Amino acid sequence: DASVNRGNSGGPTFNLNGQVIGINTAIFSPSGGSVGIAFDIPASTAKQVVQDLMKSGSVQRGWLGVEIQPVTSDIAESLGLKSDKGALVSSAQDGGPGKKAGIVAGDVITQVDGKDVASPKELARMIGAFAPGKSVDVTVWRNGKNETVKVDLGTLPASDKQASNDDSNNKQSAPAAKPDKLADLGLTVTKSDNGKGLVVTDVDPDSEAADRGVQPGDVITSINSNEVNTTDDVSKAMTDAAKAGRKAVLMQITRDDSNRFVALPVGKG
Repeated sequence: DASVNRGNSGGPTFNLNGQVIGINTAIFSPSGGSVGIAFDIPASTAKQVVQDLMKSGSVQRGWLGVEIQPVTSDIAESLGLKSDKGALVSSAQDGGPGKKAGIVAGDVITQVDGKDVASPKELARMIGAFAPGKSVDVTVWRNGKNETVKVDLGTLPASDKQASNDDSNNKQSAPAAKPDKLADLGLTVTKSDNGKGLVVTDVDPDSEAADRGVQPGDVITSINSNEVNTTDDVSKAMTDAAKAGRKAVLMQITRDDSNRFVALPVGKG
């Protein structure tokens, strides 16, 4: 943000040496009038945009082809991360640069070309700053250790609908099997009609699962990267996490053909 005089929004911002350091784009106006504050696009960004427009007629940004979500403190705990930094991959788009390079759901992207990734927003900014075709080293946290993969970035699609899985097997009909309670998690589940995953039929409103947005109809597909198709699978995953000294487990759920992760405390409903 930058301080501007009334009527000056929309033009360049100069420093005391007369150098252009930004372009005013919008004003901050809680009341609808000018309060002398505006938002700027950095000159370096504007310069790159102008160059792209002159060269190709459009802005070309690098594309990784993954859906990402923030790393909360609970998610960091469930994965054995020392801090809640990085971007958790919830899904990798089929045919996308990330999936081709070996990035999978559950990876936490921690670095790009040796630079730390603090958040999903920063990752998007970093990848977007590269030109399509650029080869970058992406470091991910996987199975308790860092791994680095080389990714040849693609071109950001005009309408980037990330990692949508059209497999009709993921669409669940009303389950007919008898539900089972997972008291420690505050969930009632039943086997899915295709035998893959567990369908949530009820959520205890006072549970951690409810607080984290788990809903009836969600399909639990894995816990701590281990597939779960039965309640025994869930019990084993919880027991293994407790033995490893983990205070939380990372649950992967599918909803409307989209994946997301939630962290739930071990031994708490």
